[in-house]
Amino acid sequence: MGEQTAKAPGLNRAKTYQLVLFPLNNGATNVYYVLVLSYIATFGSKVLALSMLFASVMVTGMRLFDAITDPIIGALMDRTNGKFGKFRPFMVIGNLIMAASILALYCLTPLIPASAMGLRYAAFVALYAVWVIGYTFQTSCTRSGQTVLTNDPKQRPLFTIFNTVGSLLGMGAMQFFAPILAKNYEGGYASAGFFRTLAPVGIVISILLTLLAVIGIWEKDQPKYFGIGGEVSEKVKLHEYLQIIKNNNPMQRLMVAGAGCKLALSIATNTTVLCMLYGCMMGNYDGLYLPMMVLGYVFSVPFFLLTVRTSQKQGQKASLMKYVSVAFLCYIGVLVLLLLWGKSDAFTLSIMGENGLSINLYTILFIAFFGIGYGAYYATADMPIPMVADCSDYETYRSGNYIPGIMGTLFSLVDKLVSSLSATVVGIAVSFVGLESLPTQYDPYTPGMNRVVIVLFCIIPMVAWAATLIAMKGYSLTGEKMKEIQAVNACRRDAVANGMKLEEAMTKWQTLDQLPAEYRG
Repeated sequence: MGEQTAKAPGLNRAKTYQLVLFPLNNGATNVYYVLVLSYIATFGSKVLALSMLFASVMVTGMRLFDAITDPIIGALMDRTNGKFGKFRPFMVIGNLIMAASILALYCLTPLIPASAMGLRYAAFVALYAVWVIGYTFQTSCTRSGQTVLTNDPKQRPLFTIFNTVGSLLGMGAMQFFAPILAKNYEGGYASAGFFRTLAPVGIVISILLTLLAVIGIWEKDQPKYFGIGGEVSEKVKLHEYLQIIKNNNPMQRLMVAGAGCKLALSIATNTTVLCMLYGCMMGNYDGLYLPMMVLGYVFSVPFFLLTVRTSQKQGQKASLMKYVSVAFLCYIGVLVLLLLWGKSDAFTLSIMGENGLSINLYTILFIAFFGIGYGAYYATADMPIPMVADCSDYETYRSGNYIPGIMGTLFSLVDKLVSSLSATVVGIAVSFVGLESLPTQYDPYTPGMNRVVIVLFCIIPMVAWAATLIAMKGYSLTGEKMKEIQAVNACRRDAVANGMKLEEAMTKWQTLDQLPAEYRG
């Protein structure tokens, strides 16, 4: 796995510590994924007393702002090559922007008096907009930075498992601490004190993970790993980006697949949805949420290993399709169980009773279907991230352009659009049962809430997975194709380094058969 391993000419491998540390950048941003996107609608409606629909819809509406800022930031990254590299400055600056904006949002805006409601609305939108810029800075590096970390088809799938571990350290830590901290405040998630405590905890965790990620990419963040031309790569003009994306069919399909995976994860794990399921419906949020979360992570472990193994042998496309299919099939079972809920006392989740362990058949079946399904989709949720690097390498192979920044921000835009869409979907769905604010773990069951949970927890994720499978069916970057792409790019890179013009290298070597023997091995 290390650099000392014998390797083919032009093959760029990462050291073990680099593979482990750089994906923590995703963990650092996933801290904010939970801190903001899981709680901001509740904060806006419960703490600031903003309209529930405004707080939910605004998060999605801000994507229009993203549509402008994301390509600008991506283009800026592609043009950056300073003393501290291409990616490290964006990682650090992005994290600091997010920390400052969220600290102000969660700790200072509640101090605005209720009589100045207009100011509350303005501060809420402005601070969220600033946070979005910081989030784009850092999240785009997770996608684009992989292009310099490694191009080894055997190593790149490992990014998924280390990325998931990093995600667990960030997202998992926040999901673990949040319900514990909520118990200390009257009103739980609806308390201003909860947010004042949770924000600094999340910020500290995110900063630590960012520093480790910077160490992980430090050695690789230099021009000799920047595409075919390195320092002499031609700068791509802004107006050319649209044409590039139009011609990159694998990237288009990956955007659909990534959106499907992210939508399924973000809605099914939304705090409000889980409060309705485990609290309002099952009547025992405190006794079910953490055990089910832990069980989901336990089931995920074997799937992490299986997805990497399948990716190394058959390619990342085959792995993604296989395990998304597993999740889809298992959630048919979850759907049936939730449709049976409430038929009698036996059709409800139960783990602990007054006299100790109290598990019924309904719970055993739910754990089996949910655990296997959750394990499969959690292991694939971040799989499109290393595949962005494949699409970026394909673009270099296709056109000679090295534009990881625009590729990363484009995918980041879809990621954020879908993530924020989940808050809007949940808010609108909850409004259909007549609630004026998002329910918490302490709210009673409302008639019709079970149908909302079934749609949000099962049906929408299943539709999203179906879209993923349809999109990936025509995805051309198989394992064999990526081996050819890396070999061709390596040959061209070495030729350009030895003085050949990029245009000549692009014309001379286009297929594996045209390469010298040492590059075909």
